[in-house]
Amino acid sequence: MSPELISILVLVVVFVIATTRSVNMGALAFAAAFGVGTLVADLDADGIFAGFPGDLFVVLVGVTYLFAIARSNGTTDWLVHAAVRLVRGRVALIPWVMFALTGALTAIGAVSPAAVAIVAPIALSFATRYSISPLLMGTMVVHGAQAGGFSPISIYGSIVNGIVEREKLPGSEIGLFLASLVANLLIAAVLFAVLGGRKLWARGAVTPEDGGAPGKDGTGTTGTGSGTGTSAGTGGTSAGTGAAPTAVAVRPDQETGGTEGTGIRLTPARVATLAALVALVVAVLGFDLDAGLTAVTLAVVLSTAWPDDSRRAVGEIAWSTVLLICGVLTYVGVLEEMGTITWAGEGVGGIGVPLLAAVLLCYIGAIVSAFASSVGIMGALIPLAVPFLAQGEIGAVGMVAALAVSATVVDVSPFSTNGALVLAAAPDVDRDRFFRQLMVYGGIVVASVPALAWLVLVVPGFG
Repeated sequence: MSPELISILVLVVVFVIATTRSVNMGALAFAAAFGVGTLVADLDADGIFAGFPGDLFVVLVGVTYLFAIARSNGTTDWLVHAAVRLVRGRVALIPWVMFALTGALTAIGAVSPAAVAIVAPIALSFATRYSISPLLMGTMVVHGAQAGGFSPISIYGSIVNGIVEREKLPGSEIGLFLASLVANLLIAAVLFAVLGGRKLWARGAVTPEDGGAPGKDGTGTTGTGSGTGTSAGTGGTSAGTGAAPTAVAVRPDQETGGTEGTGIRLTPARVATLAALVALVVAVLGFDLDAGLTAVTLAVVLSTAWPDDSRRAVGEIAWSTVLLICGVLTYVGVLEEMGTITWAGEGVGGIGVPLLAAVLLCYIGAIVSAFASSVGIMGALIPLAVPFLAQGEIGAVGMVAALAVSATVVDVSPFSTNGALVLAAAPDVDRDRFFRQLMVYGGIVVASVPALAWLVLVVPGFG
């Protein structure tokens, strides 16, 4: 049995044990990386740790630390109230606002994980307060980031278009952007319909202070929570979460806001936290600084100035998620070090049937990208596709677009950077359950989207 096949079988065993024995998959993956790396790949400790995602570790810790402080001092509550007023109380519009916001950030040049790191904590806090499915909100944020991720001036778009030019393949910058935009927009629409979007519309408008209870529906009728008006009813579910919305008690730092009820004041700590969040956006998008290191620095400044608000924040960092993601990605790094991914790609590229090779490459891109760098995978797979693209039976523009969509749409996986950020950012949820939901949804995306992308973009022979 080849070393590459052994490494894949060990990964399967890790998944089985983690699923059946409730052992942290990250810890299992670290053990597997040590065993396979030492006994099969003949790697030393440096070779094994070469795959440790130090940058992602800092991003997960830094961003969750900063937003834990924002939650503890009430800044996220203020942001949620502001978002509700922005859409005139229509909670159903908020997931689309988050989708558009992350899409705009990536389209103008933000790296996808940086955009998700900025938006996801706010979006998930909103979902918790207004009884919106965290799976809906989290996936809308990720798909929004990917929808804008291949604009001609974006990071992903620039990289992929550069690879296409280097390999002397026909390309279409606008075609690549539209393929990703339309694919993610359609997926988001399906998610919105399936995960409670219709119930959100039925709830009508809410006031920022009611904690998710239906408010005025635009006709002057106020929901009563008894199944009449705009209420979802007392015996039903709210936004697909299985829990009816409940009123939130007024905090000492809330004040009367006239006809709008109570509001949250901007205290000095909240103003400073808002300034820190703006500084994070400016530093990442304007000066290309590392999101994780910037977030940690800002969190430390806030902790020093307001230690009482920040005392519990370190404990609220999603350490189990950090262990999970870092362990799995370290094992994937061992697979890359020993050539398993290249071995699989070359095996597919050698198939004599171009259309079959194309769909298999899309699936390899999706599966591997669910655990590793999306752009890195595309950088490896596009050159592998050159031999059969040269035969003229497969359109290069459609093939590149299909690979791009397949390799990025799966970033909802909890093992990818974006999925991990969503998992870590969700407050007050059962993380094990949310992890399983993300994993199941990621599996559905991996199983279905590459085939659909191949059917729509490759089979017709675009380019």
